Amino acid sequence: MAASRAPHTLALALCLITFAVNLQAPLYTAYAELSGRGATATAIAFSGYVLGVVPVLLLLGGLADRVGRRPLILLALCLSMAATLLMLCAPNLETLGLARLLMGIGTALASATGTAYMSELMQAADNRRAANWVTASTSLGFGLGAALTSAFLLRGPSLTPGSFYLHLLLAAVALVIVWRLPDPRPALKSPLLRLPFYPAGSLPYGLSILLAWACVGLVIALLPSILKQHGLASWSGFSTFCVISCGLLFQPLARRMTPVRATSLGLLILPCSYALLAWGANHGELTAMLVGTVAASSACYGFIYLGGLSAVTQLAGHEKTRASAGFFLLAYLGFSLPVIFTGVLADRLGAAMALLLFGVALAISCLVVGMALLRSDARLRAPALAALK
Repeated sequence: MAASRAPHTLALALCLITFAVNLQAPLYTAYAELSGRGATATAIAFSGYVLGVVPVLLLLGGLADRVGRRPLILLALCLSMAATLLMLCAPNLETLGLARLLMGIGTALASATGTAYMSELMQAADNRRAANWVTASTSLGFGLGAALTSAFLLRGPSLTPGSFYLHLLLAAVALVIVWRLPDPRPALKSPLLRLPFYPAGSLPYGLSILLAWACVGLVIALLPSILKQHGLASWSGFSTFCVISCGLLFQPLARRMTPVRATSLGLLILPCSYALLAWGANHGELTAMLVGTVAASSACYGFIYLGGLSAVTQLAGHEKTRASAGFFLLAYLGFSLPVIFTGVLADRLGAAMALLLFGVALAISCLVVGMALLRSDARLRAPALAALK
């Protein structure tokens, strides 16, 4: 394969791996109804993804160095196809939990090697360009799968929409062309176990991404059932696309800002955008809901994501890999635990009250974490000031 096409091939593979993750999101309510379950069970099945992600991030950080980059990408593609096949064969809530577990493992494997592999294929000394490609392709995939399923469902209700078959076809093609990719880095005997690391001053940035991804998880897992009450269930996939992929539009601006300013701006936008999307969902106001999800995406996948990761990398010194693992560990905890808790509240108190309580907790948490960011900024400034003296 020509070296110039190799990065595009890897970007396609990463996009298709994450494409499968939210492919079923518009059908969550249908799965719950078929299984006779409520919001709590839906949130638990949704969080099966995190059960796959976290152990890989915690325990297998050195796997890519041992077996190479390409095998992990191929395995991740196979796991994404297996998850889609499961949902075609047995479309219910129990299968969804297992499918999301497989997708979590696949996404974690791809995350563990994606940026490093892209950098090696680009033969670039600066990892930022490779990271931008990986961020763009994965963010697009996370949102595109849900949006495409919603588009197919506009033609009529189905538990096996055409988007599932399209993913299987494209992923099979990707398997063939990824098999031909070079794997330039030789296998190394590095330790598999690499525990996460939180450098001094990094915790507020980790808590910021926890809050941001809790908001995203809520939109993906619980919003479809609320939208269905207003006859807007077919728009749930588009809301997922907006809350994830639209953050790409704001990443260029986030790169021009300091980490603390970008993260602080995201924390300011987050509760305001959540209030708008929650109000829109509760009142069946589609425009308000979609505008709110786009604004939330600017915070979650634009300012907080890039600002927080940049700060953690800067604070980590020579422990960048472990510090990044710690950052994403908090992110995925936010993606699961608050969603489950809010699902329990929705079953007991009703969806409107659950969204309100989550919003209040989110606003207070953003304020507390924002104040902590001001203190951690002094740690980021200290090395620069010392260098000027």
